[in-house]
Amino acid sequence: MPKYLLQASYTADGLKGLAKDKASGRKAAVNAAMKAVKGKVESFYFAFGADDVVLIVDAPDNIAAAAISLGAGATGLVNIRTTPLLTVDEVDQALALPTKYRGPGA
Repeated sequence: MPKYLLQASYTADGLKGLAKDKASGRKAAVNAAMKAVKGKVESFYFAFGADDVVLIVDAPDNIAAAAISLGAGATGLVNIRTTPLLTVDEVDQALALPTKYRGPGA
């Protein structure tokens, strides 16, 4: 199953919601959301800095990952970035494919 990196930062109202729900409540909500799209949370961390939450999730496809990202963002309580992750084998396969790309000015 494809893996995705989700990086999120709470808005001021989102932080108020976090204080009310507690960290364990938010983790349970994310787990339930992932289960609803037939995915799962591999790892879930709170952080400080640019991101408040960092997750690695398994999702069946880009559509499911986008549904989670769009649903979370639509609340207006969190800003989220979703990045598809590639395995070493997938990158090796990509490197083995011939490309016809020419760099600018080359």
